[in-house]
Amino acid sequence: MSDAIDHDVIPQDIVETLIAVRDRAYVPYSNHPVGALVISESGTRYAGANVEVAHYKGLCAEASAIAAMASAGERHLHEVYVIGPGQHLCTPCGDCRQRIREFASAETRIRVVDAEGTPLRRYTMDELLPDAFGPDNLGIV
Repeated sequence: MSDAIDHDVIPQDIVETLIAVRDRAYVPYSNHPVGALVISESGTRYAGANVEVAHYKGLCAEASAIAAMASAGERHLHEVYVIGPGQHLCTPCGDCRQRIREFASAETRIRVVDAEGTPLRRYTMDELLPDAFGPDNLGIV
């Protein structure tokens, strides 16, 4: 795994976007708001928050941000940022790790920050989801 503390400086506008989108999450059941921001290969930023529903099949923040990116016609992730409500690691769930894998490359970096936007950990795709099944396994590159 990458450094326990990611010494990269997260730009303030990214931190502000992450906090704002996390604070708009719809989480009446878990009370665990999560925000995500993905930066596509073009440099465009897409933000998303988790959205819960009564039957407990909600939408994760990462899935929300990636859906916005894909809906805009983009297909390649350059960076992924995830923020949760506390000081602990709020890493992508298994589904979101696979979803990130679908649009990631070996160069994609996934960064997890604490509630204030302080970097906690940085991952490569291989660290986040080793030996992942993806488009290349199907002959799609």
